[in-house]
Amino acid sequence: MKFKAALFDESMLNRTIIRIAHQIIEKNESAQNLCLVGIKTRGVPIAQRLAKCIYEIEGRNINVGSLDITFYRDDLTIKEKDPVVKGENLPFSVEDKNVVLVDDVIYTGRTARAAMDALISCGRPATIQLAVLVDRGHRELPIRADFVGKNIPTSKSEVIHVRLKETDGEDIIELYEKE
Repeated sequence: MKFKAALFDESMLNRTIIRIAHQIIEKNESAQNLCLVGIKTRGVPIAQRLAKCIYEIEGRNINVGSLDITFYRDDLTIKEKDPVVKGENLPFSVEDKNVVLVDDVIYTGRTARAAMDALISCGRPATIQLAVLVDRGHRELPIRADFVGKNIPTSKSEVIHVRLKETDGEDIIELYEKE
């Protein structure tokens, strides 16, 4: 892949997470009855960062869990012959909670749909909302994020790479062109 542009640096990423945390609090009445569920892999540390911000703003601890959506994907046989399940970690009930699913990028909407299926298999939330750092367009399903860090229109030949300190050693979002 060919590098095209740096979209977010560390400070911009941090500001974006703080802004999304404020938006989540505003929509969810001071974060009452709220929990965050990160979609593996990069949605998990983003959810943890959002929970930390919400605590700093509201003084309220928010439950944070994670979902592995591997077996809920509709393109499972296309992606991998032998998928590896990374597990889920929901150490709390999602029953009647306002759940914010968290991911790094929304593209076709298929990951978000799979995450909703996985979440509903764990219980019946009061609401499900979606928070993403980047919305790059090209939806194939009628799904939209409730909280978006930045809309970055892309072509289908472009790829957005999100790297986070927790998983990749640095905070940066970059745009690449498929060769």
